[in-house]
Amino acid sequence: MGNSGALSQSLYAGPCPPPVPVGRWRPPDPEIALGLGFYSSTTPPLSGRLKEQAEEFRVREISSYPIPSPDGEYTVLRIVSRNWEQHELGQRIAERLRLPPHAISWAGTKDRRAVTERLASYRGLPPEGELGMRDVEIVEAYRARDGLVLGHHYGNVFTLRIGRLADSAIAEATVRSAARELSDAGGFPNFFGLQRFGEVRPVTHAVGRALLRDGPGAAVEVYLTAAAEGAEVVGGEARRSYASHHDPVRALKEFPPQFRFERQLLDHLARGHTADRALRALSRELRQLFVHAFQALIFNRWVTARASSQLSLIDPVPGDWLLRVVRDGTLPGNQPVPVSDDNLEEARRMVEKGRARLAGPLVGFETPPGTGAPGSLLDDLLEAEHIARGSFRLPSAPEIASRGTWRPLLVPMPPLGISRGDPEGNPGVPDHAPDGLWLTFALPKGAYATVLLREFLKSGAIASGV
Repeated sequence: MGNSGALSQSLYAGPCPPPVPVGRWRPPDPEIALGLGFYSSTTPPLSGRLKEQAEEFRVREISSYPIPSPDGEYTVLRIVSRNWEQHELGQRIAERLRLPPHAISWAGTKDRRAVTERLASYRGLPPEGELGMRDVEIVEAYRARDGLVLGHHYGNVFTLRIGRLADSAIAEATVRSAARELSDAGGFPNFFGLQRFGEVRPVTHAVGRALLRDGPGAAVEVYLTAAAEGAEVVGGEARRSYASHHDPVRALKEFPPQFRFERQLLDHLARGHTADRALRALSRELRQLFVHAFQALIFNRWVTARASSQLSLIDPVPGDWLLRVVRDGTLPGNQPVPVSDDNLEEARRMVEKGRARLAGPLVGFETPPGTGAPGSLLDDLLEAEHIARGSFRLPSAPEIASRGTWRPLLVPMPPLGISRGDPEGNPGVPDHAPDGLWLTFALPKGAYATVLLREFLKSGAIASGV
């Protein structure tokens, strides 16, 4: 399996990130490493805290409901959960319903440390009552002709609290000022948030990189041995031990029971299965997430490299791609329009009139060869990673291969509801505390609330001296 020590040391950095654009504030190194290399707003950072308890970060999915049918073969559930990681939640629900481990489908991925309301589906009959799971409630259940697939929703509504503010009045003024600045700039960068790479152990992209570059064996090695610095103490000990002995039978005694996915891999390895077969013990959705996380890393770094090169995040240049805005306001990522010298003026008019938006690549095996300055930036990033577009065909796992798609570069600044007390009046949340602000806003699917919030908090930011 190669030199696991050297592998673990190189997991997080990968190739050196592109330079950070000149600005007033510099993001912390962990954000820069994952491509979130700049802030668009210049307001001073707030010193507040997020997610001190799950009830202070609430997410309600704006769902696209599958059509109800009394004799449909699928069941659709609307679920409210608290502090649940989505893949773990899906497996536990499947266990309670006596379904295969990977039977539950979702429309979108939600935050772990949060109270979330969302749809799930599976092939089978509705449950006869509650699931009997802690912090999980079924709000609705019905039969439908079709189940959910990833992306089968419109967006999410967020209600959240920024706590431990030194002065709530100054904080509110800062948030309003930053919001105006972002609105004037056309929105905030559509970065993938840190949770895309793993909230507790940010190595999801590293597993994807290993799978694309070196195959299933390398991916399994990364998943089992990579430990996050300063976190996951018990898990870190088990990972370091396995990296030293590579005995899956012994590792099953060392990994705690709550490490369900690691233990699934180890169980297959202990039975003499290949790494390829062990990896397939994980759900297709989770394995696909590895690939998607690596695509997200490249996208984030491409956006930062673009800004560093003084290329606009709004106005197209030759070599760019646009996404047309369709009637319902969505931007189908699989229908991009290339920009060349011949159609540049028309492309700029489409953007100016709100009929199209500038897009960046979620690279896959059908991503076309790059042209112009935007294409050169992508080619440089892929070359630094030693990964070609064709790598995304994944002959060892074609079911998670990725053709590639396109993602808007900016998210329009949404209207903000700002209040000192919980706008939903939830019991148990410290409304009486004078040091917090509640924000309410809606974002389209794929956009991260935490990416908008980083423009206000600028966590770990230091002045650039400019």
